[in-house]
Amino acid sequence: MATYKGIQGFTIQNLSADPSNPIEGQVWYNSTSNVWKVEEATTVGAWATGNNLNTTRGYLAGAGIQTAALAFAGYDGSNTAATEEYDGSTWTSVNPMVTARRALASCGIQTSALAFGGLDTAATGATEEYDGNSWATSPGSLNTARFFAAGCGTQTAGLAFGGYTTTYVAATEEYNGATWASNPTGLNTTRGELAGAGTQTAGLAFGGDIPPGTGATEEYDGNSWTSSNNLNTARNRLGGAGIQTAALAFAGTTGTYVTATEEYDGISWTTSPASMSTARGYLGGAGTQPLALAFGGYTGTVYTNVTEEWTGAGAAVTKTITVS
Repeated sequence: MATYKGIQGFTIQNLSADPSNPIEGQVWYNSTSNVWKVEEATTVGAWATGNNLNTTRGYLAGAGIQTAALAFAGYDGSNTAATEEYDGSTWTSVNPMVTARRALASCGIQTSALAFGGLDTAATGATEEYDGNSWATSPGSLNTARFFAAGCGTQTAGLAFGGYTTTYVAATEEYNGATWASNPTGLNTTRGELAGAGTQTAGLAFGGDIPPGTGATEEYDGNSWTSSNNLNTARNRLGGAGIQTAALAFAGTTGTYVTATEEYDGISWTTSPASMSTARGYLGGAGTQPLALAFGGYTGTVYTNVTEEWTGAGAAVTKTITVS
């Protein structure tokens, strides 16, 4: 007769805490909580409410992954430099940015993030780097000072595109860890209030304001932008996460704030049946297509500190086994 070990290759363990990297199909007993648990793949995507930001705000930026995210800057009646780290459960306030601002762009991870552009008293090109402890001003500023731009990439290989100066722009710039270089080939669709995902050599731009809101999607190959299939829900002020071939678009406004979520596979967008709990725009985003994070934003009437965690179809999740 087949045994669990024979099928899975290991026995059921008795553990005082859940394993840090369980394998799909793995079953164990958590002796601390006195429950059986299993690691399984989700069949459909869904949003779940996480713990709130400490500082309520919209127009903020984010970086990192779902279990190690960073939220910074923003606006709730005045600009803020507030920075918070998320550990997959709660937000912790850490050292603030050098320059308080809103409507900025960002990229990177929790321990190595990049913030650029935004609105201080006017459009700015100021760039700051975060090392996991504190922010430092980079000697290199954006060549085109702007706000409502989008970004992607890493702290040493960042990409900035789109935005607003006194008008919407298509300007694209690359960061090398010290300075920004303008690419003469800008976005095909000039816009601001858009979202981004990916890397400096494989970037993705989607949504935004022309005006009105657009579903335009473009892919960047490190040299130029190529138009791809549009979002199903044209919108601006949206959040984004992921990479060029596996991106996530969520929330934003079509004139009315929405909860719509879409997944991009490198060719086209598919609307998820799962919606966010809080319709909003001007929010922060981080993570991957299977495991994303949305936080803060503006609902159309108030600024919010709500955090939501996305688990996409096929992502591995730990479930408690209920025995009757």
